[in-house]
Amino acid sequence: MSDDTQTCPKCNSPYGYTDGQMWICPECFNEWTLEAQTEVADAPKFLDANGNQLQDGDAVTVVKDLKAGGTTIKTGTKVKKIRLLDDPVDGHDISCKIDGIGSVYLKCSVVKKA
Repeated sequence: MSDDTQTCPKCNSPYGYTDGQMWICPECFNEWTLEAQTEVADAPKFLDANGNQLQDGDAVTVVKDLKAGGTTIKTGTKVKKIRLLDDPVDGHDISCKIDGIGSVYLKCSVVKKA
């Protein structure tokens, strides 16, 4: 990325431009400073349904019934040793193995930290 453009932290537009000390997005009209953009980048990325930070290796509990192929993952199913994905797969950001089902991808929004 060149020094005269920045990616907007609100809408991810690549056309942010500087106006003095502020950066402006021509698509969503968001204004920010580079310090503010750094704070957004440092914000927790993986939060469970209750807003708790998730980490690799955590144990989680499924908070709602989920269809998985021809079977259903029931509410309350405990999943151990999750792996967080830096590149989500179809919007799913957790890779794990569930007893009796096998390897699956889950979304952070459907689990809570156990």
